[in-house]
Amino acid sequence: MAKVNATEIRAGNLLEWDKRIWRVLKSHHVHVGGRGGAYMQVEMKDIEVGTKTNQRFRTDEKIERAFVEPRELQYLYQEGDNYIFMDKESYEQLTLSAEFLEGQTGYLLPNTDVQVNFHNERPIGVELPASVVLAVVETEPGIKNATATTTYKPAKMETGLIVQVPPFVNEGEKIRINTDSGEYMERM
Repeated sequence: MAKVNATEIRAGNLLEWDKRIWRVLKSHHVHVGGRGGAYMQVEMKDIEVGTKTNQRFRTDEKIERAFVEPRELQYLYQEGDNYIFMDKESYEQLTLSAEFLEGQTGYLLPNTDVQVNFHNERPIGVELPASVVLAVVETEPGIKNATATTTYKPAKMETGLIVQVPPFVNEGEKIRINTDSGEYMERM
């Protein structure tokens, strides 16, 4: 098993903490000015029981990553509340529920390559690419020449995901989104 710095924890990672295996749902680096010091605020879910917890880890703390077998799979399609993936080596199909993918479904487009982690031959987590490119299907009209602004507007992506985007982004355009934070990165 490998230990990683708390700052390297990302959504989808699997951690061994408190004698259990946890899947990271969200992770945020928090820096408090003054005496506080920085820490990682991590929301994680126990893969066996399904309970969630929020945990703070100091940035210099070492966290145990769970020993898993990563496999490259390709997302094929959605069937009801299930998502179908294909193993790129054996061509076997794997069905994962929307509940299992919790919060990650909005980043999945057909033919997207993902890493599915297995523990004792059972899927226990999905790691998405660091960013994805999605098309904007619905948003308010853009404002011309609005390049330097601090305001954002909601935009619905082709997968149904809602992302806050700058005012110059229009329907039909493609944008890059950070899969860890769900934030707009750039227009393509």
